[in-house]
Amino acid sequence: MLLRGPKPLQRVDGLRGYSEKDGDFAWVEVRGSGDLDLAVESSLKKDHKFVVVDCTNWKIIPLENLIGEFRRRHRKIYAFMRSESEIRLAFSILEKGVDGVVIPYSSLEGSKALIAKITSAGSQRMVPLARARISRIVDVGDGERVCIDTASQLELGEGMLVGSMATFFFLVHSETIPTDYIPTRPFRVNAGALHSYILGDDGRTRYLSELQAGDKVQLVDKSGAKREAIVGRIKMERRPLVMIKAECDGKEGTAMLQNAETIRLVRPDGTPLAVTEAKEGDEVLVHVAAQAKGRHFGGEVDEFIVER
Repeated sequence: MLLRGPKPLQRVDGLRGYSEKDGDFAWVEVRGSGDLDLAVESSLKKDHKFVVVDCTNWKIIPLENLIGEFRRRHRKIYAFMRSESEIRLAFSILEKGVDGVVIPYSSLEGSKALIAKITSAGSQRMVPLARARISRIVDVGDGERVCIDTASQLELGEGMLVGSMATFFFLVHSETIPTDYIPTRPFRVNAGALHSYILGDDGRTRYLSELQAGDKVQLVDKSGAKREAIVGRIKMERRPLVMIKAECDGKEGTAMLQNAETIRLVRPDGTPLAVTEAKEGDEVLVHVAAQAKGRHFGGEVDEFIVER
């Protein structure tokens, strides 16, 4: 919602009411704990379609409290935000964030791209996955592999899309499976050799060697649903590697992974497959680009390229 310096139509019990084509809503300035109650009451007692809150000092804690209260009552809450960083924050609090934001007209130009990205994200939360058949498995000797430790809890069946080619990515499972010899690392994906590509949320690729704390990576589950996670740490160590080659609809791709029982791909039924147990003919989940394209600084470009 965009305001060009709105004028209050009326004041009712401390609220400033505004009339828009979408119907009436209330505006509450939150300066203390009492204003939180006022915001909640306004959504219940006044027939407002939503409430806009302007948190003038603290922003995160008041919004956490209000979002929780409004969700429980099935009411809509908007936040008045002045900058891109505030808008991003508003949509991330308690994971789902507010129902919408109100911004001053002066912030429109710098914020509209971010708002468009946020509002369209819900329709782009899937990555198409396909079955690929393993055609070759080779021990290739020692090399540097990269563990990606995130600031998120990963689930069973969830991992990252990694591969040696920019158009063919294997779903590498997270270390969320208990064993007798090592505890789980539910924040980690042992993603493979440092030269490998990882597919990001925006469709761009990064080399594993480039990643560092604070970067964002894409988590993908067995159904193709994706979400974003923050890298907390990168661990690069020298380990024995195995190269796995697979075929999908006439296209081939490879992944070079640490040769260990805790490193797993994902079968089409969603169950994990340890690389130490994998054999030729086994099927695994992959993501294959619709068209073979080159990459320049991670983005797709139309140019002649061969990767093998």
